[in-house]
Amino acid sequence: MTGIDIDAALGSVVGGKTAADLEQAFGIRTVYDLLSHYPRRYVDPAGMSDLGTLTAGEHVTVLAEVLSSKAVYPKDQRRVPDKNQLTRRRTKGRAEIVIGDGSGRLSLVFFNQPWRADDCQPGHRGLFEGTVSRFGGRSQLTHPRFIMLPDDPASPDYAESMELFTDRLVPIYPATAKLPSWRISRTIKMLVKQLRDSDDVDQRFDSLPDEVREREGLMGLSAAWQAIHQPVDLAAAEEAKRRLRFDEAFTLQVLLAQRRERLRAVTATPRQRRDSGLLHAFDERAQFALTGAQERVGEEIFADLATGHPMHRLLQGDVGTGKTLVALRAMLAVVDAGAQAVLLAPTEVLAAQHFATLTSLLGPLAQAGMLGAGEDATSIRLVTGSLRSRERRDALAALVQGTAGIAVGTHALLEESVEFADLGLVVVDEQHRFGVEQRAVLARPLPDGTRPHVLVMTATPIPRTVAMTVFGDLDVSVLDEAPPGRKPIATHVVAPKEKPAYLARVWTRIVEEVAAGRKAYVVCPRIGDDDDDGDRGDRGDRGDVSLDQDGDSGHDGPAATTMSSVLDVVVDLRDRLLPDLRIGMLHGRMSSEAKEQVMGDFAADHSDPRALDVLVATTVIEVGVDVPQASVMVIMDADRFGISQLHQLRGRVGRGDAASLCLLVTSAEPGSPGRERLDAVAATTDGFELARVDLQARREGDVLGSMQSGRRSSLQLLQVLRDEDIVASARDIATEIVASDGDLRGHRPLRAAVARVLDQERTDYLEKG
Repeated sequence: MTGIDIDAALGSVVGGKTAADLEQAFGIRTVYDLLSHYPRRYVDPAGMSDLGTLTAGEHVTVLAEVLSSKAVYPKDQRRVPDKNQLTRRRTKGRAEIVIGDGSGRLSLVFFNQPWRADDCQPGHRGLFEGTVSRFGGRSQLTHPRFIMLPDDPASPDYAESMELFTDRLVPIYPATAKLPSWRISRTIKMLVKQLRDSDDVDQRFDSLPDEVREREGLMGLSAAWQAIHQPVDLAAAEEAKRRLRFDEAFTLQVLLAQRRERLRAVTATPRQRRDSGLLHAFDERAQFALTGAQERVGEEIFADLATGHPMHRLLQGDVGTGKTLVALRAMLAVVDAGAQAVLLAPTEVLAAQHFATLTSLLGPLAQAGMLGAGEDATSIRLVTGSLRSRERRDALAALVQGTAGIAVGTHALLEESVEFADLGLVVVDEQHRFGVEQRAVLARPLPDGTRPHVLVMTATPIPRTVAMTVFGDLDVSVLDEAPPGRKPIATHVVAPKEKPAYLARVWTRIVEEVAAGRKAYVVCPRIGDDDDDGDRGDRGDRGDVSLDQDGDSGHDGPAATTMSSVLDVVVDLRDRLLPDLRIGMLHGRMSSEAKEQVMGDFAADHSDPRALDVLVATTVIEVGVDVPQASVMVIMDADRFGISQLHQLRGRVGRGDAASLCLLVTSAEPGSPGRERLDAVAATTDGFELARVDLQARREGDVLGSMQSGRRSSLQLLQVLRDEDIVASARDIATEIVASDGDLRGHRPLRAAVARVLDQERTDYLEKG
């Protein structure tokens, strides 16, 4: 018989209220979406532990009743929040909960999450999972995973939830307080029954061709859904996951293979490198030698530019590997070929820095039309939103007339009023920081119907499998060699609550570095002045730090219960901690003129009366800022930032001749996720290794852009590091299928799967990203 329709709206199958709750909580809209809402783990009811038999180090799952719960706050906190006003943000304090099952008792503790006391009310039962430790002579679980069961034992919901424990394995789903796991499981059970009653699910909906499924040894789609939601054992669940992981990789690789096929039909004007001209003159006057990696990548780019199809190349390299120099040489080759090049930066600070760097590197070769200009000189123009009217008119005129060979700018270059005489190359720096539409505009067709060549740069190292998955339509070049003479950066975690004297040593070290003619950055996660939106780092697991030691220091500096802010830290450094040094600040709410002035003052020589010794800033300095005299980077509340962001910030020092230092100041508890991030950054300066650590700690969907598309991630099970073989195999098969059936007319279930998983908005993200 014919039964389930996986493309049906969920409300037509499970009821309006449940469907609305699922959409609000998880973006689930269709039967397919719900069937793809997979269990995060399974509990074996037969394997649950009695509380009276627990031993330290044992990983346990227990079914128990909450006996007591309370929120505990530190003595230095001025006001205990009203429980009705507690938010789910990390805050100082902890929840202490005691559970029991008749055979014994067990303590639960949640640091920096006092609201958990409200989640676990006395008299309610739940499942609790974690590793047993001993503290104060009692058994304890720290930050256990848990789900609470319905309140009333007489209610139908309670009976239905307890029925879960009659299964061989209990699936535990991603859930919310409003949508607990048992309720999601009850709804999915209904769909699984319909799957069993339908005899044509694979024929209608399985996107894998029979020969591929047989070659890879994979079960059918209906069987996989049944086995992952109601497995007879863990082996069956793993087989289902293997099939569904392949689906996720395969669908995405088919989309990317189609993109590559379409690119082959697009034309571009070849931009041949000349043996003499601006590039040759630049190489002749350069006072440094290219690294082997720079030469290799340069040749790859020049070969792409010489073809009749637009280059779409990702240039990735760790901090300090010389990406800007490689990009400049590509731009000069395009100018030599009679065209223009654009360097697009995500912020005005970075755009101004690139403009200054390119102008300095080119010297007289960037002064076309001026006395002393080189014979083959060109002109570079800066285009940002803050330009005065006359400056903007002059810059735009130079671009449309062709007298400017290179333009550097921000999103202001994307406006329709900006025209070029002959745009040949677009270089996008830190592409992940642009919106979808912004990234696409400069690659739109030119008046003659061709496309410009595109070079995408990132200083965020990307593991090979991620590049294969996210940037599968781009060729990838890697700068894996730093220029000779680059000094190493020593990185240390500073935990004032554990070793109070260490924070005082931080400020002493800055004084010593300044006395030696060097400079220092101090980075804060927020601007201050009650601003919670500007220039923020990622939230992490943490306790906040003040500039001295901890919340009991008694000084009048930034409150221990708030994040360090630029405005507060500047005052504290000027008034108390570094009164003899020249302190400046930089953040995103400052005007462009003020930012430019501050950066100029910080880069100025110490003998200059306007020079700054210390720059207190937000993450506006994260990428591109180049001050060789800077040798110390202090990051306050460092656990508020992600691994990649910390690595980028650290890269702002170590650019001169002196050995450099990065100090990560935190009060995050040892062993917490935030502290583990900092320990990882302190352990290595290898950006590719940190990228792997970062990817393992984050949801795959975040890495692959679901946050930018605003929809559910298409990758629920696939982990691109662990599943490298699956990704590679799926890529090969997808390429083969698309080569013979580009629009998938002979593979209708696969065509529907691509359209279903990646809606038009997400397709735009991948095509334009």
